[in-house]
Amino acid sequence: MLLCAHRAGNNLAELRDALDAGVDLVEADVRLYRGALEMRHAKALGPQLLWEPWRDVVRRRDTPVPLLAEVLATAAGDPRLMLDLKGPFLGVAPLTAAVLREAAPGAPVAVCSRQWRMLDAFEDQPHVRRIYSAGSRRELAKARLLVRRQRVAGLSIRLSLLTPQVVEELHRHCDLVMVWSVDTESDLARARELGVSGIISKNLPMLRAIAEQSADQAGDQPAGQSGDGPATNVRASTT
Repeated sequence: MLLCAHRAGNNLAELRDALDAGVDLVEADVRLYRGALEMRHAKALGPQLLWEPWRDVVRRRDTPVPLLAEVLATAAGDPRLMLDLKGPFLGVAPLTAAVLREAAPGAPVAVCSRQWRMLDAFEDQPHVRRIYSAGSRRELAKARLLVRRQRVAGLSIRLSLLTPQVVEELHRHCDLVMVWSVDTESDLARARELGVSGIISKNLPMLRAIAEQSADQAGDQPAGQSGDGPATNVRASTT
């Protein structure tokens, strides 16, 4: 099972911790603000405040917000970075593509978005893996139609939207079906019941434990066999 550290790339120290934990992907949110590509999940409330529904409003000056170039420098070409392109400005996509060409030319990286038009900005970069995200029933319906028409590198779908039957259908057309957010043991049990190939989680200790257990199981098996460990082969796949 592929392991993705949700939002860990929005903080440089947490990015390093997630990479050291042995996950397969580290997700980082990209937002365009005043011409700069900022790495944050929180929305801006004017020039001074940041806000998320489940936390208090915070002052921008009290919250470190790295830029995309800083995250790429910290990752140093590691292929486990996944950039989640956030709206509402579609311009975040071509600007991100330009920064990748300049700061990390040829480095394998994944990009995902619920606004699929953004993914078109990376068509000329075959080393960039484009992942289509769905967070509503309408978006899931569109994803089911999409994979019937064309092969895609991956899907990222809200956990509550899926059934085992839908996952089986998606897997007939797409190897990588990830779900978010899997933050508790009950979420993990549900993801395994669904039969998905990857989980996206903010619970780094849980991801680390799964990675360590998978590594131990792989070490106990005869040569030539693989266990239910992180799907590292997925990193190299492209659209």
